[in-house]
Amino acid sequence: MPNHNAHLKVSTPGRICLFGEHQDYLELPVISCAISLRVNIEALPRPDPSILIHALPVGRDWAIQLDAPLKYGEERDYFRSGLKVLRDTGLTFSSGFECTIHGSIPIRAGASSSSAMIVSWINLLARMSDQHKELSPEECAIYAHVAEVLEFDGAGGRMDQYATALGGVLFQSYHPAVSIETLTPELGTFVLGDSGEPKDTQKVLSNVKNRVVSLVKRISSRLPDFSLQALTREDLDRHASGFAAAEKSLLLATICNRDITLNARELLNASSFDERAFGGLLNEHQSILRSALDISTPKIDRMLDASLEAGAFGGKINGSGGGGSMFVYAPKDPETIAEAIKKVGGKPYIVHVDGGTRVE
Repeated sequence: MPNHNAHLKVSTPGRICLFGEHQDYLELPVISCAISLRVNIEALPRPDPSILIHALPVGRDWAIQLDAPLKYGEERDYFRSGLKVLRDTGLTFSSGFECTIHGSIPIRAGASSSSAMIVSWINLLARMSDQHKELSPEECAIYAHVAEVLEFDGAGGRMDQYATALGGVLFQSYHPAVSIETLTPELGTFVLGDSGEPKDTQKVLSNVKNRVVSLVKRISSRLPDFSLQALTREDLDRHASGFAAAEKSLLLATICNRDITLNARELLNASSFDERAFGGLLNEHQSILRSALDISTPKIDRMLDASLEAGAFGGKINGSGGGGSMFVYAPKDPETIAEAIKKVGGKPYIVHVDGGTRVE
């Protein structure tokens, strides 16, 4: 049992989505990869019933009074929602603490800085509770998803919370139930590039999600047993008869991204890892995200082109898109590739696969 009177530090990694971008909220599989950029929360107990939070990456402070009614003070009040979710499980908090948040994950760049922070917060809160609860990584993921997405009726899926809480390379499937498979390929380094372009994650997610969900509902009204999990390219014309060309294209893109993800799972599970084939699948996924889902940007395209010219094996936009970041697989000479990203205006980070949430 942890010492409740001691200094406590929890950290959680960011993530890149290797395959399955814009798929998890459709209950289609994804492959995530935790990366060696992390959010850290350090806490010291206080004798009074107050929680003081100093979030250095965003330059803000929060205060929560534990003996007052818990009311959200802003649109996405994750610190209070995390507290509410754990209270709903039966944990109690009779005394507070003061904590400082810092980290190396770029903010609003699609690398899951928010989910990493919330997973760290859930992990730390449980340990600072009267019950000194030690949550499993899976529990951290589940409670973080409730606190981040469900509590605010968000558009996202569950990939980010599982990716950051469990760490490593994960094949995540959600239909008919959540199933998490740990993959263990011998992956080398990646280079993450922050474009610095602001993005509206919820807007982009809602736009793409709503379009696909609307099409699925139209088909399901005629075919009750229809599912994206089973839809084949050969069946698409028959199931989507009467749809506009752009609508068929979006459904085809969804199927192609699903199949790329399944092919990548086989490749990552192979006894001999083919790095060039891995890079090729990343490029194939990016082509669909750029042309059919229209979530890439000219600057991110330039960053990817520069990286490939400098020797990267393949890459794609990272996260919901419309700005944010990209990454490339760069097992050889990542410094040269990082410099190429910098020359076209991006901020590079050389990263590797990392573990999940932990007490430091």
